[in-house]
Amino acid sequence: MKTRVNTDYLINLLEVTPASQNIMLVGKHGIGKSQILEQFYTERGCKVVTLFLGQMSDPGDLIGIPRKNEATGKTEFLPPYWFPTDNTPVVLFLDELNRARPEVLQTIMDLALNRRLAGKALPPGSRIISAVNNGDEYQLTELDPALVSRFNIYEFIPGVDEWLVWANKKNLDERIIRFIDLNKGELDGEEYTGSDDDLEKTPDRRAWERASDIIKGTEELTQFHKTVIAGIVGQKSAVRFLEFLNKNKIIPAEELLLGNFDQTKERLKAYTTPEFAVINDSIFPFLEKTIAKADTQAVLLISKNLGHYYDFLEKKNLREALAHFASLFKSNSYPNALAFMVSDCENLFSKATRFVASLK
Repeated sequence: MKTRVNTDYLINLLEVTPASQNIMLVGKHGIGKSQILEQFYTERGCKVVTLFLGQMSDPGDLIGIPRKNEATGKTEFLPPYWFPTDNTPVVLFLDELNRARPEVLQTIMDLALNRRLAGKALPPGSRIISAVNNGDEYQLTELDPALVSRFNIYEFIPGVDEWLVWANKKNLDERIIRFIDLNKGELDGEEYTGSDDDLEKTPDRRAWERASDIIKGTEELTQFHKTVIAGIVGQKSAVRFLEFLNKNKIIPAEELLLGNFDQTKERLKAYTTPEFAVINDSIFPFLEKTIAKADTQAVLLISKNLGHYYDFLEKKNLREALAHFASLFKSNSYPNALAFMVSDCENLFSKATRFVASLK
């Protein structure tokens, strides 16, 4: 059984693992492995070199082209385009390791053990990280146990809640965020395995981001949009997504907090606990990206409507929805929103604090 890590654990292990130790991440495609690595090391001033080993036809694509050294009469290899020549450490990300040809994998052996390639050493402090896919749906090359032994191996399974936080920060289309929040299996296509059709499209995290890029800013989605989305996340997920939107026209946080609450309240009366959870989840990211830019009048309106919303949940005795709302105060992902709650919504903050205390 592989050791499983989510995004937080992955970031922590990247911080504590010495450069001399190699890391192998196992997981499905489209779950953000390369994106997280790129961001983590780039933010720390490290150059990340990504090599897609599955695209290399022979070892020469990796080690460079041989030539005769006229001075010594011996053959040497010209360094490949990516090889660092300024002695600055790099993070070498070997993507699709188990899609590489066996002859390319043989070249990786010396690189993984000795940090050397065709007689040339990587700069001291360089790191080697690989990523592999696992599952019967992939065409893979079996890895030599000797090569595998040179890596610390972790199965990367990022949580859906982590993705929801990320999606809100990236300002993905809120309809997609709501859909995934209430249909978590749709994020990575967990329900669509085992198809006999090699070209059947199934959803993944990259696909939902691409779908968001297309529909964001479009108020009403038509049959045309359904067709477009189906080509991105698959026919089944597209149908479910559009059906969800037709049945669940949940009030967005912007309308809840900047609109007329007396009108909003009438719509809230028909909502269920899961739908209130979606509203709660949308409030904090909205505040996080809005409150710092809002003028005084908008801040006052947001504070007033937020208080009305909490009072509504309290008067209806919707304890599960209240508990979910209060639990979001523990999150470290929305510091601006929490600061606003404490400073501009003192009464609400006191009520939520007392409610949490009553649950103990």
